Amino acid sequence: MAANDIVFGTDGFRAMIGDKFDFNNVRRIAQGLADYMAYKSMKGPDKKVAIGYDRRFLSEKFAEQFAAVLVKSGIPAEVSLTPISTPAISVLTEKKYVMGVVITASHNPYLYNGVKIKYKGRSAPPAMTAEIETHIPKNPVAEVKCNVEKKDFRKEYCSYIKSKYDLKKILSGIKGKIVVDFMNGTAAEVADEIFCGSKNIICLHANRDPLFTQVGAPEPVEKNLAELIKTVKDNKALMGIAVDGDGDRFALIDDRGNYLTPCQIAPLIVDYLVEHKKYSGKLVQAVSLGYLTKRIAAANKFLFEEVPVGFKFIAEKIASEDILFGAEESGGYAWKKNLPERDGFITALMLLEISAVKKKKVSELWAEIEKKYGKSVFLRQDYHLPKPVGNKHSFAVKIKKKLAKKILNYKVKEANTLDGLKVVLENDWWFLIRPSGTEPLLRVYAETDSQSNTRKLLETAYKASI
Repeated sequence: MAANDIVFGTDGFRAMIGDKFDFNNVRRIAQGLADYMAYKSMKGPDKKVAIGYDRRFLSEKFAEQFAAVLVKSGIPAEVSLTPISTPAISVLTEKKYVMGVVITASHNPYLYNGVKIKYKGRSAPPAMTAEIETHIPKNPVAEVKCNVEKKDFRKEYCSYIKSKYDLKKILSGIKGKIVVDFMNGTAAEVADEIFCGSKNIICLHANRDPLFTQVGAPEPVEKNLAELIKTVKDNKALMGIAVDGDGDRFALIDDRGNYLTPCQIAPLIVDYLVEHKKYSGKLVQAVSLGYLTKRIAAANKFLFEEVPVGFKFIAEKIASEDILFGAEESGGYAWKKNLPERDGFITALMLLEISAVKKKKVSELWAEIEKKYGKSVFLRQDYHLPKPVGNKHSFAVKIKKKLAKKILNYKVKEANTLDGLKVVLENDWWFLIRPSGTEPLLRVYAETDSQSNTRKLLETAYKASI
């Protein structure tokens, strides 16, 4: 295997279990991290690494072997006593641990596993993971047999959440049922502590199931949330909440059983932060997110910026600038006075707080946003390609060169190649054509004011790419 066969993508390294994700490659990544830390003088008895893992097949064993390699290299490492969410490990790296590692494939199907690296309360910066890659040895790393120290990390994570929210006040302010779909993921490990045993909470898929038998894949997107939607309707619940396999992504179902897209959730949160909490600052979002947050920024004369897809780019902005709010299309959100990290529980509690404080259902909250800032109908479609696109930027530039000046009778206002090709029309409608860098997939995103218009724009965008 070549040394560069292990590459950290938008959020870590992922591969199929037993194929590229095996014990040898986990040990190679661990050795690469150990050598990087030694090179950067991040090594010492007080410089510990916190290692967590999700509920997938052999995740705990992979975590133990990762820790063993670090310990052999003279780096203290502690492994979670239980499966733990990714944001919980990020919390630990804010002050107590110099680095964090999570064995997880996040929202991917059961056949996959992966490695995420955390640093200073967030995903390791792209420059750091790129440098770690250069330290990963080409040759196999032998199995290490030693006892690793284990610690229950759940208490520290729950303490962090309680420092941000008055849980009892929020839960007592909710007058109705809330349905939470854990998608067999790690967030369920702290559910009792966070929800204080509330009888208003209905939990789905809180058990550990490495095969994700009922949910298919632990990704909180509409096609995977049929049971959550049905349970919300059957119980006339106030809302439905879903978090992904490692607890950092969030999805929302309103009281009528409607799935709200991230392009709708983001402005719901931002509007509350601005109007109720009086927060100010710059808004930053992935290029694949929508126009309503941009309108909120304009209305309040806030700075606004788009970054490439991947929450690590948003996290870097939050860590270095005065950022009010950051969001991505895949369901990650973060805002001022929190860590620069997406967290499904933190986001869920924010939506509960908004509903409790405003004494309104989610459908009513969304109606307010529509009235103030306009309608949003967002769709994404993935198309299979004969082979992966070799150079994403060149692909986008070629499409841009042949782009029409008008699309669906509206002038093209902007066409940028920040990450794929994003085309914005004069009425704010937009589409994004973005090939995967590793898979033979073309992802096409679009947002307009209606379902029919969005579907037309998706189709137009796809035709422009072929």
